[in-house]
Parts: sequence; C-alpha cells; structure tokens
Amino acid sequence: MATTVERIGVVETKVENLNEKLDDLKVDVKDMHDCLDKTRDTLTDKLNEMYNVSCTQHAELAQKIGDLEKIRQKMMWMIAGAVAFAGILSGHLEKILAFL
Repeated sequence: MATTVERIGVVETKVENLNEKLDDLKVDVKDMHDCLDKTRDTLTDKLNEMYNVSCTQHAELAQKIGDLEKIRQKMMWMIAGAVAFAGILSGHLEKILAFL
C-alpha cells in the first residue's frame, strides 16, 4: 500500500493536470466567444445592409406606383370627358347638322 506522501504526490499531479486542462478550456471558450462576437457583428452588418437596400427598393416602387396612379387618373378623366363629349354631341347632332 502506498504511503500518504506518495498518495498526496499523485493527487498533486492530477490537480496540476486538471489545472492545465482548465486553462486550455478557458482559452477555447475565449476563442469561441470571440468567434461568436465576430459572427454577430458580421450578421448585424449584413442585416443592416439588407434593410437599407429593402427600404430603397420600397421607396422606388412606391414612387413608380404613385406615378402610375397619376397617369391612370388622368386617363380616366380624359376618357370620361370624351364619353361626355360624345354623349352631348350625339344628343345635339341634329342641331349641329342643321347649323352646318
């Protein structure tokens, strides 16, 4: 059977090995934390870029839709005016022909 001093020596060796492994784990955790921070920053930048591009595209589309609505309104009023003029013209065609 081992003496107490030998047993303490074995335990000290095991504790030193555990300390080295803990130091390695601390370094690994720090590296992982740095990697996660970098990934988060990269993703945040990309999301901000995508958001800005999306806002620009939406503004351009809103402008185009607004322009199309203005053209549609003008065309509807012109058609309505032409129909009204044609109605008035056909209703008073006899008088107009008599005048000519």
